[in-house]
Amino acid sequence: MSVVLCNNLIMTKLYKKLFTPGFTAEEIREGVAAATGSAGPAERTRILKDIFSFIDLTSLNTTDSEASIRHFAGKAAAFSDNFSNISNVAALCVFPNFTVAAREGLNGCSIRLAVVSAAFPTSQTFLEVKMYETELAVKSGADEVDIVIPVGTFLESNYDAVIDELKTIREVAGQAVLKIILETGLLKDFRHIYRASVIAMESGADFIKTSTGKSAVSATPEAAWVMCRAIRDYHDETGIMIGFKPAGGIVSPEDAITYYSLVKEVLGEKWLTPEYFRIGASRLANNILSELYPEKPAYF
Repeated sequence: MSVVLCNNLIMTKLYKKLFTPGFTAEEIREGVAAATGSAGPAERTRILKDIFSFIDLTSLNTTDSEASIRHFAGKAAAFSDNFSNISNVAALCVFPNFTVAAREGLNGCSIRLAVVSAAFPTSQTFLEVKMYETELAVKSGADEVDIVIPVGTFLESNYDAVIDELKTIREVAGQAVLKIILETGLLKDFRHIYRASVIAMESGADFIKTSTGKSAVSATPEAAWVMCRAIRDYHDETGIMIGFKPAGGIVSPEDAITYYSLVKEVLGEKWLTPEYFRIGASRLANNILSELYPEKPAYF
C-alpha cells in the first residue's frame, strides 16, 4: 500500500518509521483473542473497582440542561458518601456550554471536568469556531477537552491539514488534557486507524480515543488493539506515554473488562491508572455498581 507523506511533520524520521503499521490483520485477531479470558470472583471484583475509577461519566444528550447537568454533577460529587469502599469516577464529560453548571455541581470535589469541543461530534465547522469553543470551555473551567479529527480530510490523505488543525487546537487548549477522537468506525481499515493514532499523538494528544458514540460503529476490541499498539510503538520511539480511551457502546462490565485486558496485554500495567486509561460511558457505571452492590438501587 503506497503512502503519500506530507511535508511539515510526517517527513521526520519518527513518522517515516511509524506511519505504516508493522503488523497484520491476523496479528490483530490473535492479540484480541489473547486479551480475552475469565477471572475469578475476587479478581473480577478488583478489576471492576479499578475500571469504575477510570470512567469518564458522560452526559451528551439533546435534552441536557443547566439544571440537569448540575444535578448530574452533584450526584457524582456525593458518590463517596454512599459508596465508601470504591474510588469515584475519573471525570465528568459534558457539552462545553455546561462547563460552569457542571463545575458548580462538582463543588470542588476531585472529579475532573471534561468537555467535548471543536464541533463535536462531526468536527464540521470553521477552524476559528473550533478554536473559540475550546478556548471558552477551558476559560470556563474545563480540565480536559475531547475533540474529533477532521475525518473527511484525513480520508482524503490531506495529513498536513489534519496536523495543522490538531496542533492549533492543542495550542488553544493550553494546559488542559487533550483527548483526540479518531472515530474508528468511520476509518474502518486498521492502517487508517494506526496512521490516525500516530498523527494525533504527534499533534499533541494526551489521550487518543476511539469514538464519539454518535456513529453507527463505535469502539471495537480490534480498533482498540491497533490504537494501543500505536501507543506502544510511539512510546518505544519517544519514551512518551500517551493515554487511551475507548468510548461508545461500552455498556456491560464484560465489555469494560475486555478493554481493560487489552490495555494490560498490549501496553502493560503502568497504563492501568486514570492518568493513562479512561473509558467513556454513561450506563456502564450503574451496571458495574449493580454487580458489585446488588442490594443497592441504581445510583446515576
